[in-house]
Amino acid sequence: MQSLVWTGRLVSRVLWNSINNFSTAPDPVVGKKLEPHLLSAVSGFPKNFTNTKLKKGKFGDDAWFSAKWKTSDVVGVADGVGGWRDYGIDPGEFSSFLMKTCERFVSCGKFNSSDPSKLLASSYYELFENKQQIFGSTTACIVVLNRDLNTIYTANIGDSGFVVVRHGKIVHKSEEQQHYFNTPYQLSIPPPPNHNNSVITDSPESADTTNFRVEDGDVILLATDGVFDNVPLQILLNELTKLQGERDVLEIQKVANTIALMARSLAFDAKFLSPFAKAARKHGIGALGGKPDDITVLLGTVAFS
Repeated sequence: MQSLVWTGRLVSRVLWNSINNFSTAPDPVVGKKLEPHLLSAVSGFPKNFTNTKLKKGKFGDDAWFSAKWKTSDVVGVADGVGGWRDYGIDPGEFSSFLMKTCERFVSCGKFNSSDPSKLLASSYYELFENKQQIFGSTTACIVVLNRDLNTIYTANIGDSGFVVVRHGKIVHKSEEQQHYFNTPYQLSIPPPPNHNNSVITDSPESADTTNFRVEDGDVILLATDGVFDNVPLQILLNELTKLQGERDVLEIQKVANTIALMARSLAFDAKFLSPFAKAARKHGIGALGGKPDDITVLLGTVAFS
C-alpha cells in the first residue's frame, strides 16, 4: 500500500514538473516559413522509493534535461552506473551533473546544433575541471532538433536510446553500444588512485551519431534502459502511434506516464519474459522476469508552425 501511495505522489509530482516545463510550439504566423518544434513531456520512477528525494531532472540514478536555444530544441537522458555505490559513490551525481552541464551549454548557446556528440564531449570534459570532483560512470543519449534544417541530430553512448515513429512505423532507432552482455559503453571518471584495471572508460567521441529529416507529426521517444529492457518494442510502438500528429501536451504527458508505469510494472514482474530476459537467454544465461531499474521517459512530437 505504501508503494502505491509513493507511486501516486511521484506521478503527481512528475506531471506538475512536466506542466511547468512543457515545450510548446508558437502560433503560426501568416507568410512565415513553417519550422518544426518539439512538444515534449517527461515521466519516470526511481528503482527504489526508500529515502528517494524527488528532484527535477532526476529519477534515481537516471537524469534528464530539456532546453532550447534560438532554432534548436535539445533533450537528453543519462543513466548512472549503479555499481559505484559499492565504493561509497552516489551513481546519480555523475549522470545528473552531466545533464545539467549539457543544459547549461545549450541555454547559453555554447554548442553545435548539428553535432550533439560535441555537446556530450564538452560537458564530460568540464566535469574533469570541477573544483569538487564528481566520480562515477554513465550512459547518455542526446537528441537535437535543428529547426533551421528540419533535421534531428543524435548522439548515443551505451544502452539508453531513442525511437522515432511515423505513421505507425519505426523509422529511426538507436543501436545499443555494448562491450559485452549487460556492459554498455559509458563515460567514466574514476577516483584517484582510481580503479583503472576494473573501470570501463569510453570516450564521448565514441558515441554513435545519426541525423535525419523530420516530418510534421513525428513521435520521438528518448529513454533509459529501464524502459527498453522491460517494455517490448511492439508495445512501445502501439503507445507511440497514438500520438501521431498530437499537439496537446497533456495527451503527450498521459502517454509518457503510461509508458513509465508500464515499464515500472513489468520490471517487477517475475514471470514476464522481458526484452532483457530474452537477451540474456541469447547469451546462454537462464533468465525470466523484468529488470528492476530506474525509469526515464522523455516523449515528444514534432509540430510545424
